[in-house]
Amino acid sequence: MNLKNLAIFREVMRTGSVSQAARNLNRTQPALSAGLKALEDELGISLFERRNRRLVPVPEAHYLMSEATDILSRLQTAEQNMRSIRDFEKGVLRIVAMPGPSAFLLPKVISEFTGEREDIRVTLTTRSSPQVHKMVATQSFDLGIADISGTDHEDDLLNGGIMKGNCLCAVHRDDDLSKLDVITAADLSGKPMGVLQPEHFTYQKTVEAFQATNSELNIRFDAQYFLPLLNFIEAGQACAIVDPLSAESYRMYARDKDLIRFIPFMPKVPLTYACLTPAYRPMSAIAQAFMAQWNGEVRRVITDFERKES
Repeated sequence: MNLKNLAIFREVMRTGSVSQAARNLNRTQPALSAGLKALEDELGISLFERRNRRLVPVPEAHYLMSEATDILSRLQTAEQNMRSIRDFEKGVLRIVAMPGPSAFLLPKVISEFTGEREDIRVTLTTRSSPQVHKMVATQSFDLGIADISGTDHEDDLLNGGIMKGNCLCAVHRDDDLSKLDVITAADLSGKPMGVLQPEHFTYQKTVEAFQATNSELNIRFDAQYFLPLLNFIEAGQACAIVDPLSAESYRMYARDKDLIRFIPFMPKVPLTYACLTPAYRPMSAIAQAFMAQWNGEVRRVITDFERKES
């Protein structure tokens, strides 16, 4: 069924006049009459009786009017929704992310992205980086935000952006080390430390940094994620080597307390952040727009800490 002819039919039924319908649609009367005739030919049924130069709808026309109104209304809604999706104003965004940025930094970026886009729904799930890899590989998330340091790229994932940074040394503001421009493994030798658990790439690189300088790594606390370690540093019980995104999340959360200083660490402990996308499902326009905004925020954080290093 030709939708243009169906729209002509609906307007004629609404107005009761071909001439008025033509004015409303900015069309000529012959064009509308031809459209009505084509619709009748397509359906194989007469929709109007012509009486005294007027069109009188037959009962079947009233049934078609109900159907046409429903069809054209749904089409209009679909067109509006697609325009909203095109303009990043409507849709669903499913994100799974590692814990460090999930607490404060990532929600801040999501809030900024959705601020004037009230019809975008966001689902944020927090998992470890290895779990993020697996969950994005199921093709059920739009974006995965993970630390891919020391891992190979997986065949069923695409990297939507790779950003490299270096870990920082987190110390209490009253610690003498907080006055240094750079903290070395030798400076931390024998001091109580908070570290990630042994399977983590950052732990392995931290151990290598201490071994390279014959320094003692005195582990007092270990945790699965960086953020819990910061509680021990606030209490003055330990120092820790942490990633920039966790450091930024803490700074957002603890502006009023300001108990921790984040200082460049040597030898460098590198990190590689990635925005992962499913390989077998094309990204939506909303996901692409958000990924660009998130990658920009990560670059800003890394650059901000690098400036402090210099």
